[in-house]
Amino acid sequence: MATSIKDVAREAGVSIATVSRVLNDIDVVNEDTKKKVLDAIKKLGYRPNIVARSLKTQRTKTIGILVPDISSGFYPEIVRGAEDVANIYDYNVILCNSDFDYDKEKDYLRVLKEKMVDGVIYMSSSLQEESLDIINDLDLKTVLVETKDREERLPSVTIDNIEATYEATKHLLAKGIKNIAFVGVKKDAANAWGYRFLGYEKALKEAGIEVDEDLVFLQNLKYKTGHDAAEKFLKVDKKIEGVVCASDEIAMGVINGLREKGINTPDDVSVIGFNNNAIASYFYPRLTTVNQPSYDMGSVAMRMLIKILNNKPLEEDQYVLDHNLIQRESCK
Repeated sequence: MATSIKDVAREAGVSIATVSRVLNDIDVVNEDTKKKVLDAIKKLGYRPNIVARSLKTQRTKTIGILVPDISSGFYPEIVRGAEDVANIYDYNVILCNSDFDYDKEKDYLRVLKEKMVDGVIYMSSSLQEESLDIINDLDLKTVLVETKDREERLPSVTIDNIEATYEATKHLLAKGIKNIAFVGVKKDAANAWGYRFLGYEKALKEAGIEVDEDLVFLQNLKYKTGHDAAEKFLKVDKKIEGVVCASDEIAMGVINGLREKGINTPDDVSVIGFNNNAIASYFYPRLTTVNQPSYDMGSVAMRMLIKILNNKPLEEDQYVLDHNLIQRESCK
């Protein structure tokens, strides 16, 4: 027969109400009594009924994490950082993968509310106004990661994506490379990925170079986008010397697509990625890439969300973490 809260109370020599206070982390229980209850819980292997507890407290100690692509080398590290912090504070996580499908993303927000999660860590592939309305209508406590809404209504953890690709493009320009292509996502996308084009554009204009649409390929962040971009660029009667990419997967696709046509990196074309995924340091040639502190992004976001859930003030609600350019062998 399953252990009940009455069994825990009897083992610890306290009332059921005291056990309930310990389980709900109510501060009125002194440390000695709290230890007795926790020891009894451990000894008996008691697991509280989450559903019954949530009906009483209106909290489930569960956080939803919504990512756009779990197969990416970038998002799992964010999830790991978030989950490690959640475990410290005895929260569980529910992971949802939208697979870059905006309708699926909206559905998951509603599903997470139905599952009575206490809050959501939200990495959006779109972040359209409709998503923000859903979050507001459902009263979902939410922290954004990687991107932020334009009015900064929701707390967020990001890097400066415009500055990151600006620095990456400047890195190529400083090497005397002029014909620089860009592969990524449309600049009007309401997320971090769109901002990356703006940094590329800013660096070129500052150098007195107009953006050549023949040298821009905008689709998504996947390997195939980079491979398709390489094919497109090779059909253009212009010599490409460098490529700035909005993800490491894109950069790998570009490099392999060029290599298949006898064009080598970095001897013929320098390529810069974005994210510093683990594979970036193993790929050949090893990728020069913008490093995002992905683990820290997840852990900071989860700490922010837990503070919000416990009605504690945030020191800052729009965190911008540091990025840096990791120089390896894909640029000459």
